[in-house]
Amino acid sequence: MNERSSVGELAEQLRRELNRYSPGEKLPSSRALVERFRVSPVTVSRALAQLAAEGLVVTRPGAGAFRTRPHATPAPAGDTSWQEVALSADGTGDVVPRTVDASGVMISLPAPPPGVLELSGGYPHPGLQPEHAMAAALARAGRRPGAWGRPPLEGLPELREWFARGIGGAVSAAEVLIAAGGQSALATALRALAPAGAPVLVESPTYPGMLDLARAAGLRPVPVPMDRDGVRPDLLADAFRATGARVFVCQPLFQNPTGAVLAPDRRAEVLRIARASGAFVIEDDYVRRLAHADAPPLPRPLAADDPDGVVVHVGSLTKATSPSFRVAALAARGPVLERLRAIQIVDSFFVPRPLQEAALELVGSPAWPRHLRSLSAELAARREAMTGALALHLPELTVPHIPFGGFHLWLRLPEGVTEPALIGAALRAGVSVTPGRAYFSAEPPAAHIRLSFAAVAGTGEIAEGVRRLRAAYDEVR
Repeated sequence: MNERSSVGELAEQLRRELNRYSPGEKLPSSRALVERFRVSPVTVSRALAQLAAEGLVVTRPGAGAFRTRPHATPAPAGDTSWQEVALSADGTGDVVPRTVDASGVMISLPAPPPGVLELSGGYPHPGLQPEHAMAAALARAGRRPGAWGRPPLEGLPELREWFARGIGGAVSAAEVLIAAGGQSALATALRALAPAGAPVLVESPTYPGMLDLARAAGLRPVPVPMDRDGVRPDLLADAFRATGARVFVCQPLFQNPTGAVLAPDRRAEVLRIARASGAFVIEDDYVRRLAHADAPPLPRPLAADDPDGVVVHVGSLTKATSPSFRVAALAARGPVLERLRAIQIVDSFFVPRPLQEAALELVGSPAWPRHLRSLSAELAARREAMTGALALHLPELTVPHIPFGGFHLWLRLPEGVTEPALIGAALRAGVSVTPGRAYFSAEPPAAHIRLSFAAVAGTGEIAEGVRRLRAAYDEVR
């Protein structure tokens, strides 16, 4: 059982037993709970913190946890029906109505129910995260002089320099802004480059969270088909001519969800087409640090080969560390950099300095390259485990491309098997997978699912997850 489910189960058990105690009465000690339920002290601490957040107990350092006094009878609920009129009137004059729909993001964020294997996750399992290194980095960062003061609005100079070196080419620290994660950086870039109502070109299929961002900004995503070598330049040029778009969003390296890498001969062509169209390319370089151990040498970011300011680059530390380590970079050159900076300052002021200091401590420590090597080897082993299990148990599902980076596989379903039916049957069989529909901005050409091999505990759970998926497939065929 993983730590997350253990915490939830212990919290539920303690919740059921609270009536045994009078208001203000002390609960058993943490040591007693550890011995009784045979869980770790961390699990007990987190379960009690969950009950404290619900207002059921209060914890006192050095004294223990106590049942709280009963709350007064809540006031009657008000009448919020008026909001339907107010909210439906919002944006009625927009050319493209803004729709704040988080469904694309939510398909890979929530934890599955207890007992369900998570082949749908969007982040590495805690066992793949450098938890000790991050904790040590955060502790060292808190002791840095000025660590709790206000940082430069653009970000700490040393961190900007580190990201600039990672991009390469002629990109300098002065052309980098520190952002609060890749999602925030993408939101800033879209708002800076495209006015409400404008079309924005996107790969098809593509990352659902970006589609949600575009629609929330009142933009109209226009799909540009891909193949195993990335976006097709001929269709990209056609799309620019047909729509007049001034923005193209792409993931040239280990694209989500296909895992494709933009072919060498297409890189310069994409930049040339965008430059000729007077358009920007938003490069979402989200998993550069998740290359597998057997990957060939990686191509440089598009931004490294762009002297003309066509590319707005987004890079992040989050995927290689933890969902809560939300430190990213926006890189751009020319007047657009000031617009990006202004939007980011208005939206969030700056990324908290302790987090920036911790990022510097982490990437500058000997633990960082060790973590990346370990992660690289583990992801390669997990990819092999999943492809092997699929070949053995589910040869009916087509894997168009086996990637050498990232954390997932993109599978095409056979004719007659629908995504909703398979997703539902999979949950009943005890495994969660991601439906493919959300990755398309228009009608999909076929049914797909995405399988993550990073969110589970190890290769054993991958094999078991595929076996459960086999049972689900047999149910819907």
